Amino acid sequence: MPSPDPQQPGLFIRDPYAFSDTMLLIPPPLVACLACFDGVQTTLDLRASLVRATGEIQVADLEKQLFETLSHAGFLENEEFDALRESRLREFTEAPKREASHAGSAYPDNAEQARAQLAQYMDGTPAVDSDGSLIGIAAPHVSPFGGWESYRDAYAALSPQYRDKTFVVLGTSHYGEPDRFGLTRKPFVTPLGEAITEIDLVNRLANAAPSAVLMEDYCHAVEHSIEFQVLFLQHIFGENIRILPILCGSFVRSIYGNAMPEQNEEVRRFFGALGELGAHEGSRLCWVLGIDMAHMGRRYGDQLVAKADDGEMLAVAERDRERIERLQRGDAAGFWNLLQATHDDLKWCGSSPLYTFLKSVPEARATLRRYQQWNIDPQSVVSFAALTFHSY
Repeated sequence: MPSPDPQQPGLFIRDPYAFSDTMLLIPPPLVACLACFDGVQTTLDLRASLVRATGEIQVADLEKQLFETLSHAGFLENEEFDALRESRLREFTEAPKREASHAGSAYPDNAEQARAQLAQYMDGTPAVDSDGSLIGIAAPHVSPFGGWESYRDAYAALSPQYRDKTFVVLGTSHYGEPDRFGLTRKPFVTPLGEAITEIDLVNRLANAAPSAVLMEDYCHAVEHSIEFQVLFLQHIFGENIRILPILCGSFVRSIYGNAMPEQNEEVRRFFGALGELGAHEGSRLCWVLGIDMAHMGRRYGDQLVAKADDGEMLAVAERDRERIERLQRGDAAGFWNLLQATHDDLKWCGSSPLYTFLKSVPEARATLRRYQQWNIDPQSVVSFAALTFHSY
């Protein structure tokens, strides 16, 4: 992405999978040279690009430095990257627990400080509907400091009577395989303690739809969309909550095609398995979706300089609300048709968990409790909402 520091322009590179923990800033004159590392061009092409970028004829040392820097960082597809990748995958597979990956950045890594911050976010919690008819909520997965009001309004719906339920947490898999669902048997650890993963329910899904499942999916190690929900649930109900964590890969092939996601046989089987599990467990479950909505602006590849609740983002809000209205009606097909019609130019990263939920729990109807837009940087906006779901 573009450097977030105006005083140090260039291209900021990091590895979201955390195979590499290195972060690099490529100076503007060298950015175009990165196109030479495509597996097709040669060292002669790189050398010519460096000559054009620097105006110097002797670029051998710079060529060597650029290559070695990228390689040692794990940013080239070579043996060094393979070794980093295999080490991280093995480390996660062998780990007994899913450790917090965003503590200390998105929220405090100290338990006392985390509780104080979450208490501040939840202060002024609106009145809850305690008649027991609630079957689920949707909260953001944006950093809590950016979306705390929507987190608050979503989690306010969970009254104390939900403490003993198993929370089925459907999260966006930002880095996972399309049309696949990432599962893990590992308990989730945050500064607030350890959440218990219901292994029996994980196994039932894995056995019922094995071709749709990635078991011990490494994406769980780095993904925030479930971690943030676990944190809020622990704050409300204590550390020993029970969860069924599911990462939902994108249905991008469907968005760009004419078929619905369930026309993929593997996806259809998973929807059926999750729906059967939900019907069998009934009121013992509570569904929690970790979703964001539109992603607009320079950060996300748009020419638009996006400002929350202003200019073109007002039209985005109208389109977001049109999609939310389909959720309020439980209209899964209508919701998905809106995405397909524009190849999801709004870039709703929560679309796959939402659609998975609507197909697995077709009786669910949404209620909008809050809608928000937030400038994640001065030129880019994320939208999100607090939703509750009841059965009708």
